[in-house]
Amino acid sequence: MIILASAISALQSAALEPVRSTCIISVCEHTGKLRLRIENGGCGDDGHCGTSLAEEAMDRLTGVSMAYLEHEGAQLTASLTADAGTLVCSGAVHNGSLIGDSVFTPNAAFASHMEQMGFSGLDSEKLQAYALVNVQSAWARSLQELGIQGLTADKLIPLRIFNADPEYVRSIIAFGYDLPSADQLVGMRVQGVNAEEIREIRALGYKPTFDELMQIRIFQITPEFIKNMESRGLKNLTIAKLVQIRIFKLDE
Repeated sequence: MIILASAISALQSAALEPVRSTCIISVCEHTGKLRLRIENGGCGDDGHCGTSLAEEAMDRLTGVSMAYLEHEGAQLTASLTADAGTLVCSGAVHNGSLIGDSVFTPNAAFASHMEQMGFSGLDSEKLQAYALVNVQSAWARSLQELGIQGLTADKLIPLRIFNADPEYVRSIIAFGYDLPSADQLVGMRVQGVNAEEIREIRALGYKPTFDELMQIRIFQITPEFIKNMESRGLKNLTIAKLVQIRIFKLDE
């Protein structure tokens, strides 16, 4: 059975085809990093063209730089190499952007390894997304080894985008929480839940759940806000009551 599964995985990996798209590389004014845009084409009735966006650190893109993009008409070939495969964008500089055609070549060995780890359904486009956000097998394995529940091939993408790593997980469970699921990790990372704020809130006598930790961030239930409400004579406040105060602007 194991041999059969390995053979099937190998056949699936061998069937991976390159992904050909349109690429645009420009400089993001806010971050100073190169911004890579991939247009997969095939716009539907809703106008959605399957566009993926990523802001890549300079050291992940070779063959292009901000200085290169200042030369109108320059012919450039930029490459992004990742565990999941290699993306090559070739074209000409126009108005400060490299505009051209891209080819993503999947790494079949990586795909096979991920399949063996239990991450199924890896096609060429998903591997391209992995390459853009830098999903690595070692990082995925580290989350598996922690025992994170709900890890899937799709879930790895938002987990990587929002930097959910073992160090972050350990900073949360250090407060006595159960191990968060993949969905809970994504939610907390999206809302910016961090160990320092958890420590401050718990020091005030609260023991918020994972959902409440996210509500605290969404509704800005800061320690200062809590102390301000208590100074007004409001006692025995729960996180739910503090959220209601924020929603109905009872603090104004």
